[in-house]
Amino acid sequence: MLELYVSGTEQNSGKTFITAGLAATMQCLGYSTSVYKPVQTNAIEKNGFIQAPDLAYVKFIDPYIKTYFSYLFTQDAAPVLAAGTSGTEIKRDKIVQDYEQIFHESECIITDGCQGLGAPLTADLLEADIIKSLGLPVLLVVSPEKTTINNIIMTLNFAKTRDIPVRGVILNEYPDDTVDLNIKNLPRLVEEYTDAKVLGILQHIENLKNIRPDDLITNILYGIDVESVFNIKIAKLSM
Repeated sequence: MLELYVSGTEQNSGKTFITAGLAATMQCLGYSTSVYKPVQTNAIEKNGFIQAPDLAYVKFIDPYIKTYFSYLFTQDAAPVLAAGTSGTEIKRDKIVQDYEQIFHESECIITDGCQGLGAPLTADLLEADIIKSLGLPVLLVVSPEKTTINNIIMTLNFAKTRDIPVRGVILNEYPDDTVDLNIKNLPRLVEEYTDAKVLGILQHIENLKNIRPDDLITNILYGIDVESVFNIKIAKLSM
């Protein structure tokens, strides 16, 4: 079983885009794949139903990927606030139980996080606690123009203090023509000041909502070390 938890340093880092791309890529490579979203905030009400937009995007990229969630909230707020407004309490045991129920449904399960390792789910429960309970390795997705090196290093060191294994870092929406010294040197700084490796760099892509699945998979395969992300040798990639 291939398992991965995709997290970010802030909202709009592109982690759902990376999640969808990795899921579609693994499905294309012959691995039956599921995407699990423990907590979805900013859910959309449509035709009398509440829809998880992140999972809807995954389905748009590949309708054959199985998707699951535990909690849906329409409020665009931190999970603890969105849950409180809805009169709901997020429970660790429910998330763990839901994950265990889908564990054998696919060969690869990618869990799409909410807002980051330090995001509060309840008064005494952080997203990092959920990751720890599920026993999953983390892939950190970073948007260089939205995140400072300080926040990246702090997030990676926070994971280390919680004994959460980090598979690596993906730099998403990386501007290849930047003159910003911080961004130009970001890959080197990440590896010099943390134990994490940069496993992929993806350039900015226009019209993500309308990207062709084949184009997304091509970007993933050329921009990301997929074998290192999942810690496995893939025959089709090793030929």
